[in-house]
Amino acid sequence: MLPVCSFWRQRSLRRWCCPPYPAVSRYLKPWIQMAVIILVISCWIPLTDAISLEDTPRSIGTTLLIDTRIPVFVNGQWQIMSEEELLDRELVRRVPATQTYEINVSTATATTGSATATTAATTTVATSPLPSPFDGALAANFSGDDGGGSCLNFIDDFLADPQFKTCYPLSLLLKGSDSFFQAMRSLVEITQVLEKSCNVPDKQTCTNYLNDLADQLTSDDNCGEDYKKQNALVVQAYMGMKAYEEIYGATCLTNPETATYCFVSAVTNLTTSSNVYLYNLPFNSSLPETALPACDYCTSETMKIYQSAAADRKKWIANTYVQAAQQIDSECGSNFVSTVLPDPLPDNAAPSIAQAPSLLILSLLFITILRWIR
Repeated sequence: MLPVCSFWRQRSLRRWCCPPYPAVSRYLKPWIQMAVIILVISCWIPLTDAISLEDTPRSIGTTLLIDTRIPVFVNGQWQIMSEEELLDRELVRRVPATQTYEINVSTATATTGSATATTAATTTVATSPLPSPFDGALAANFSGDDGGGSCLNFIDDFLADPQFKTCYPLSLLLKGSDSFFQAMRSLVEITQVLEKSCNVPDKQTCTNYLNDLADQLTSDDNCGEDYKKQNALVVQAYMGMKAYEEIYGATCLTNPETATYCFVSAVTNLTTSSNVYLYNLPFNSSLPETALPACDYCTSETMKIYQSAAADRKKWIANTYVQAAQQIDSECGSNFVSTVLPDPLPDNAAPSIAQAPSLLILSLLFITILRWIR
């Protein structure tokens, strides 16, 4: 009698009495298994690499060879100067600039003899236009047939943008403006620059605007090719845009005892000249070993601003903060400033969380295929 199919028969009998399941030849099984394993591993590696790259904090303990010479924009050209040369130049800069006065003498009167001379005079200080970024460097060569092309057009456009003028980012002046360095000669002029830069309607709006502008700058439609070639002006513009928020916080900080901007004190007071180097930290520049910032309110509060910004590990200040803080503490005493980076922002860990479902799906798929080919 022929065997009868039954659901309750042993599985060994089902393969003889019922239609056979799809089967894989035993000669092909090892090759299929190997192919599946290679496929899964090839999918797994990019994901794990992406997680490790995103989650691993930037190394701050690596020994670096630091060139302490400083690039200085002089008369339309960049020059590399040693600390001594820079200090000599700062001394020349800080000689008070000659002010122009306009005196109304129409009401002036004078008497001779024993009479007392009286003069009614009106005095006004001649003002000059505020400094602008890249006021002497736009002749730099850009990609394009005419040495300018879309990149130069983009730079001209954003410099003329009303929103850019409203934000008036000091971070771009620090990275390349001859007129800005000229303004540093005068206490009055540099204070006027900071008044314009710090009194913006909304700092967060400017931060978002400049971050978006930096992304546009590096697109292939604008200055992407020049950025890849490390064109100095394009790189400076990009860094100035990305570092706007922390530079704004540091340069707009005021000393409550003197009611003056800490930045103004740093660039006009010879006794705190090393404090100038603090404003290069957000641009991924280390504090020179010979620099000795003052152990005062301005240094302490500036470093607090930088420490808070370093929570975003993508910012350059996260690379330079710890070394600078340790150097300041060695001069001002332990715990004068914190030498520890804050906890990273949740956004820095988000990529690993986002990749978790993909890893789970791959694992389940791998297990399912292995069970099928057995």
